[in-house]
Amino acid sequence: MKKKQLWHIIPASISCLVLAALFISSCSNNTTRVSYEFTAVRRGTVERTVLASGTINPVSTVRVLPQMSGKVEKVFVDFNDTVRRGDILAELNTDMLRLRREQQLAAVQKARANYELQLVNFRGQEALAQRNLISEFELRSASTTLNNLAADLAVAQATLRTIDTEINQYAFITSPIDGIVLNRAINEGDSVVDSSSNNAYSIFTLAENLTEMQIEANIGELDVASIYQGQRVRFSLESLPGRRFTGEVENLRLVPAIVNNAVTYTVIIKVENQDGTLLPGMTCAVEFIVERSENTLLISNAALRYQPTSLNAEEIEDMVFIADLERMDEEQRLAALETRSQTQPARNAQNQGTDTGISALLTGGGRNVRPTSIQGQARNTGGQERLRNLWYITEDGSFGIMRVITGIVSGSNTEIIVSDDLEGREFILRERL
Repeated sequence: MKKKQLWHIIPASISCLVLAALFISSCSNNTTRVSYEFTAVRRGTVERTVLASGTINPVSTVRVLPQMSGKVEKVFVDFNDTVRRGDILAELNTDMLRLRREQQLAAVQKARANYELQLVNFRGQEALAQRNLISEFELRSASTTLNNLAADLAVAQATLRTIDTEINQYAFITSPIDGIVLNRAINEGDSVVDSSSNNAYSIFTLAENLTEMQIEANIGELDVASIYQGQRVRFSLESLPGRRFTGEVENLRLVPAIVNNAVTYTVIIKVENQDGTLLPGMTCAVEFIVERSENTLLISNAALRYQPTSLNAEEIEDMVFIADLERMDEEQRLAALETRSQTQPARNAQNQGTDTGISALLTGGGRNVRPTSIQGQARNTGGQERLRNLWYITEDGSFGIMRVITGIVSGSNTEIIVSDDLEGREFILRERL
């Protein structure tokens, strides 16, 4: 029974010895013979952004079209004028309309006279019918004629009212809103056609308010998942270099635009324009701020990509394994070592005759490394830690490896999420030729 218990204790003891051996292994190579360029960990602000281009437009614009055809008599407003609802923007010539009104007025008088004459005739026919002096057909014929003349009178009166409306209303083109004249497409003497015609065009474009503008930006389908309502946005203008403006995502339009198999979506960004700097039609470079961290530890992206050229892939793998052991508790270490030991014989067979791999580290024939693992809490990783390697040179000239958890990645720097303050600590950036 004691012998059986002893066999349970021996593997755990061996694992602990193996773990200790991994950390004190040394090698004969001298890495200081190679020249390196270093970079230091510093504190700063890092952001992950999505870039796009956009166009600045008013939040609301109204196109004014004429309600009737005619020649422009007068234009009362110009570009950038402020107008109120109901203000007259332009006036069309009404000379021909007034002549038509006189003709139509005469037509109304004629229709009324015919109707009144037939009304007298119909009443006489009714009197004769009551004494059976005319037939039922003659009476109905008189009634039908009276109704037709009444309809003719109604049509003539309606046509007259239409002409009056054109003279008194449609001939005066008025502003439908309070706003600013962005565009004026007519001059005095121009001819315009009514809005029902296929040749109709907008003669005025009005903006409701220029103190609040919007940017219409196009986002590719790969980046659209990072866009959400209320998201902070920065943008800049070529006309104002060095100045940055801010805005906020108002909505994402779900209708895609497909051009040459490229799918994009339109994002509407709300921006303030109290000083009137932003003008309609301006193009801008937009940055959607997806993630941001201030006063955090940063390292150059190149340092995270670096791997020693003097080490092969298996050696690097072993060194990473050693560093990862430090992040584990006792139970996890033993499990990892047991799994590793099951695959080690095959690796030893492949490396037979060489002095590499985990066995070399155990026997002191491997390269000298100082594994270090810095623990932290992953952020914005979907529940998965993003572990990366940082390499450095120790005081005795050997390689050291540090396993760190990374956070936000920008174009040049990466956030390091650690419990210790590494500010000022130097790591290998690249090897000098």
